[in-house]
Amino acid sequence: AAIAAGARILTCRPSTTAAALTMLGTSALPLLAGMTSDGVLTSIDSEADNQLPARSFLNAAGYPPSRCRLIAGAPLEILPKLRDGAYDIVFINGDKLEYVEYVAAALRLLRPGGLLIIHDVLWYNTVADPGREGDETIIIREALDAVRAADSYTTTLLTVGNGLLVAVKD
Repeated sequence: AAIAAGARILTCRPSTTAAALTMLGTSALPLLAGMTSDGVLTSIDSEADNQLPARSFLNAAGYPPSRCRLIAGAPLEILPKLRDGAYDIVFINGDKLEYVEYVAAALRLLRPGGLLIIHDVLWYNTVADPGREGDETIIIREALDAVRAADSYTTTLLTVGNGLLVAVKD
């Protein structure tokens, strides 16, 4: 199973991706670059003020508006409105205190074989340290526990930056 999951990660060419946090669009660029030429990125940001600069940034990078569906609103209000089983990738990079809820939504949104990617899972090297009890640290641990408890994923942890959890939905 692990070899198959690794192959899926290396060969993934998604056509639909959901991301919880637009910011200025910098996370969107590598996601769009890896997508099929007709793929659509759905990105959610609670800060409406981020949408215009993100749209300009993505347009300047050569991605037309038809490839980037930017939604202003609270991710926890928007995610339930997205279609079940319609996404190849769900990338979580939003409010750390909402990671558990994002993980629950991802299970519903991903199609079989889809990738769940969670950003910042090492959170400045505090997640693995049982003596660290900051709010973000505790919630990220709970989100990782939720992925593990779902029994629906084959996972791997990439120790780049603040850590990425990559999980293939079975």
